[in-house]
Amino acid sequence: MAAFSSRSAYERLAYMTDAFGPRLSGSTALELALNWTKEEILNDGLYVQEEPVKVPYWVRGSEYATLRSPRIKNVRIAGLGGSIGTPNGKPLVAKVLVVSSFDELESMKSEVEGRIVVYNEEYKGYSTTLEYRLTGAQRAEKYGAVAALVRSVCPFGLQTVHTGSSNTASIPTAAITKEDAQMFSRMQARGQDIEIELYMEAHTLPDQMSRNLIVEIKGEKEPEEVIVLGGHMDSWDIADGAMDDGAGAYVCWEVSSHRG
Repeated sequence: MAAFSSRSAYERLAYMTDAFGPRLSGSTALELALNWTKEEILNDGLYVQEEPVKVPYWVRGSEYATLRSPRIKNVRIAGLGGSIGTPNGKPLVAKVLVVSSFDELESMKSEVEGRIVVYNEEYKGYSTTLEYRLTGAQRAEKYGAVAALVRSVCPFGLQTVHTGSSNTASIPTAAITKEDAQMFSRMQARGQDIEIELYMEAHTLPDQMSRNLIVEIKGEKEPEEVIVLGGHMDSWDIADGAMDDGAGAYVCWEVSSHRG
């Protein structure tokens, strides 16, 4: 019960996120956070083993999107992990085709060529709706799309964008807000032409060496039995990663610290 009455996990997590900030895999910030965490674990009197591992290193770079027709509007985007940048390092300007599902994409495939496909999918739970973020670009490029924009995978919008991984495709892909996806859908239903200027510098560098921090505590009654607790220390680059997933790693650490 000691872990429930202690604030040390919160205080350590707060320090780590404040001091090192976003910790994208492959980044220097991640390695600095791991160095500090290892020293703090050792200060707790726990044994730490480092396990070398190669991690992907995707870089976002600068990015923006602008609605150019039927009016001018800044469109909030967050490039999806693994995406490429816009061709030749230049902005891409194209008309938009909005679809609400993969079935609708299939039924409108003859209209996709040269368009930016916007997915205005209904949220039906994270694991189900996630498929649009993972494979949306791949499916759109199959019919000649030049880019894909995916409505953020979340039940509520509030003008926020959610990054996350996408499967490798040969066209750029980014998340947009729920509100903008719905607006584009309304514009298309009215018969308005929608044109967007998209710019992304996203690219992938060679894998980098990192490490797992493994804390092992031998049980007194069943020393040969193993219970594994874990959380990842890396985070996306557009937030400080307190919940995804610094908290998971630090809660496991806190439990270990209060094993007695």
